[in-house]
Amino acid sequence: MSERPAVGVAVIGCGWMGRVHARAYTRVRHHFPDLPVAVVPVAVADDVPGRAEEAAEQFGFLSAARDWREVVEDPRVAAVSVTAPNFLHREIGTAVAQAGRHLWIEKPVGLTADDARAVAAAAGAAGVQATVGFNYRLAPAVALARSLIEDGEIGAVTHARFRFFSDYAAHPEGALTWRYERKRGGSGVLGDLASHGADLVAHLLGEIVSVCADTAVFIPERAQAAGATAGHVRASGGPLGRVENEDYVSALLRLRTGARVVLEASRVAVGEQNSYGFEIHGTSGALFWDFRRMGELGVSRGRLYQDQPVATVQAGPGAGDYAAFQPGAANAMSFDDLKVIEAAHFLRSIAERRPHGAGLADAVRCAELLDAMAGSVASGSWVDVAGA
Repeated sequence: MSERPAVGVAVIGCGWMGRVHARAYTRVRHHFPDLPVAVVPVAVADDVPGRAEEAAEQFGFLSAARDWREVVEDPRVAAVSVTAPNFLHREIGTAVAQAGRHLWIEKPVGLTADDARAVAAAAGAAGVQATVGFNYRLAPAVALARSLIEDGEIGAVTHARFRFFSDYAAHPEGALTWRYERKRGGSGVLGDLASHGADLVAHLLGEIVSVCADTAVFIPERAQAAGATAGHVRASGGPLGRVENEDYVSALLRLRTGARVVLEASRVAVGEQNSYGFEIHGTSGALFWDFRRMGELGVSRGRLYQDQPVATVQAGPGAGDYAAFQPGAANAMSFDDLKVIEAAHFLRSIAERRPHGAGLADAVRCAELLDAMAGSVASGSWVDVAGA
């Protein structure tokens, strides 16, 4: 086998998502052996004492640092994953690009559309490749849904519902971490979950041109965390602080095609654990997907119109990148598998010097929709989406 050029990779932010990225780099050649580059885990950074060192030992990175700038300046590093909190996305993302490093950054790429545009501008000026963490579009059943829509198998799409419900913030003792602060967490559940929904809408159905939205905060106060946090921890007995961003959002979307969409997201939905999915209706059929049964797609198609049955189709080889993981339909895939696909797209874009998968243009488009949602809430009216 010919020698593949090596890409030195780094991860900034060693919380849960940073570890997902690290695992993806470790596994990517197992599932995509034809990748034209090899991965070398060079550096990892996190400002929490000991966290970077622990990740370096676990995942085989050559060095660890408290200051992310050391990673960006390391000449061994060619590509950087940015999995730090939202308020750092703009500063770190632009610095990575300006240093000539390729960028794999988690959504929503900052707190506002201006942040996303700044990172996109820096990457464009530097000529680096960039991938954004919109992983749900990579589920093979979602890829199958997109193919069926494009082939006209359900007719013209008329209306749809997209939901992203979770209970990670439902407990009243959930600690007041950065996620609940406007200046560090941004727009709450809009940036966290609705951003994924917005990307799926655009990826499957096309351009969103206007929006009418409503938001709510259902747990207005939380106990402040005593120290560094990772994930969704609990705190009780400490001083209370105000929750500054949204627990819930519902939005009506109008698409360029004339289709109508309901998008709803909640981080306080008791009884809902990662309940993400969609129902898409067309003039002659419908599609149904639930992330918790990721490999299944409900498909109704034909010309009965009334009393038309729904069949459950199991994703298999031929649907998206399923064949890189399993040999036959109905073998389960996981969330982490989607991030492995994302890593493969990122590395292939570096090797081929052209985009693969979701990029910064998608992040900007999504951020513009989120800004329009916030504007709609403030005005109580329909708002056009910037750039549409």
